[in-house]
Amino acid sequence: MKIAILGTRGIPNYHGGFEQFAEFFSIFLQQKGIDAYVYCSSIHPYKENTYKNVKRIVCKDYEDKIGTAGQFLYDLNCILDARKRHFDVILQLGYTSSSIWSFLFPKNAIIVTNMDGLEWKRTKYNAMVQRFLMHAEKWAVNHSDYLISDSIGIQEYISKKYNKASKFIAYGADLFNSPDVTKIQSIVTTPYSYDLLIARMEPENNVETIIKGYLLKKGSRKLLLVGNHNGTKFGQYLYQQYNAHDSIVFLGSIYDMEALNNLRYYSNLYFHGHSVGGTNPSLLEAMACDCCMVAHDNIFNKSILGQDAFYFSDEHQLAEYLSLDKKQEAIALKIENNRNKIRNQYDWEVINTAYLDFIEKCIKEKK
Repeated sequence: MKIAILGTRGIPNYHGGFEQFAEFFSIFLQQKGIDAYVYCSSIHPYKENTYKNVKRIVCKDYEDKIGTAGQFLYDLNCILDARKRHFDVILQLGYTSSSIWSFLFPKNAIIVTNMDGLEWKRTKYNAMVQRFLMHAEKWAVNHSDYLISDSIGIQEYISKKYNKASKFIAYGADLFNSPDVTKIQSIVTTPYSYDLLIARMEPENNVETIIKGYLLKKGSRKLLLVGNHNGTKFGQYLYQQYNAHDSIVFLGSIYDMEALNNLRYYSNLYFHGHSVGGTNPSLLEAMACDCCMVAHDNIFNKSILGQDAFYFSDEHQLAEYLSLDKKQEAIALKIENNRNKIRNQYDWEVINTAYLDFIEKCIKEKK
């Protein structure tokens, strides 16, 4: 079996959730004796032909020269290359910049697409881009042989809008079992003396709602914000508007996973404001780090957290939770329940096996 993974910037992961999955899943496939290939951007910093025995196919990417338009050309180059390779399966992660080339996918390969989130709902896009993304979503659905949804909410949406079945397979995470407070002493001096948010600084992640709620109720803790506030206009606005408050601390981007996991572990409350998309990787990572979850009230978050979180829809609701103490017995039970979900439902071995089982089922059906 030859499987190609398309739609990411490549492996090893230097970017985000889909890249992380591509890395873990391709290595898993290779260890199972399956011929795995991952398409990689020419501007990816890693330059070897293989990574942990997974073959890297490097295609020209002009994003560093022409911006977002370069992503469309990169995906075109990947698809054109795939036409020559005789893959059994092409696993497409997302569709934003590849969907306009969907008609070029090789006819002899099975196309399986992870539909990602509701991209057209993201408020960072203007109305014209949102309209394009709605069309892109439709093209991806119509030109794929099989669909994967990484949340129940996305699965229900695809079923209702397109009358198409999709397989629910979530994202994965590893339990964090090695806390070490010394890894974060340059950032915080006392464990549990702060609350935490890790997110892209975009409106749909409800960062401002969380900040406003935090400021409604003065307390002794600080709110630490991890994310590139200089990378977006909204992030710059948030920094200018709220950085002067003593209790709001903008830490910028942190890429050291050990530091991030320890920041999560030693936080009092962890805020998850994401409101658009499927199973967000940062949500599972927080659950895996024993966080006390305070999440935005929506189907995507509730389908994962269930009763094991506190939910808010505005700053006033959020402010009510600021008196919570992570060490309370009822909260400890929620934390343990979330750890069990990671262990039993979202462990990478479970997720990788589910993907492979589904792909093998798709191949049998096609035959």
